[in-house]
Amino acid sequence: MIKLKVNSPEQTQKIGQNLASQLQAGDVLLLDGELGAGKTTFTKGLAQGLGIKRNIKSPTFTIVREYQAGRLPLYHMDVYRLEAGGSDELGLDEYFNGDGVSVVEWSQFAEDELPQNYLRLKFMRNDDLSENDRTIEITAHGQHFETILNSGVFALNE
Repeated sequence: MIKLKVNSPEQTQKIGQNLASQLQAGDVLLLDGELGAGKTTFTKGLAQGLGIKRNIKSPTFTIVREYQAGRLPLYHMDVYRLEAGGSDELGLDEYFNGDGVSVVEWSQFAEDELPQNYLRLKFMRNDDLSENDRTIEITAHGQHFETILNSGVFALNE
């Protein structure tokens, strides 16, 4: 596990952008944290890194937004509004085992559907600091993600 301190939305986007170069089809990223903590901001950077030009919006009301026009497709999911057990009806495993990168916001609401290997990013506000200060805790599950975690891709070079 590593912890990153960021102090701007641009830094949060840069982390996503840098990570994109290491991702491959079937990779799953879990993004957890309260509203406004930086999950969608991170996903915007990830999309940029994948070469996706479309505007990235939170999938809160659509549950899944698909972006196809990049190096890999991006499947951006927000499972917050799912009732307990409702995630199995979405066919999440088809996304997780598919041809793109799956980003799941509020992953605790789809815990039973999650794959064994994933990268979890937990976004936390640092209330005692400025409004944009965040800590991002990154945990790898599986060898592929351990390799990414230890690759230096998360170094913030100003």
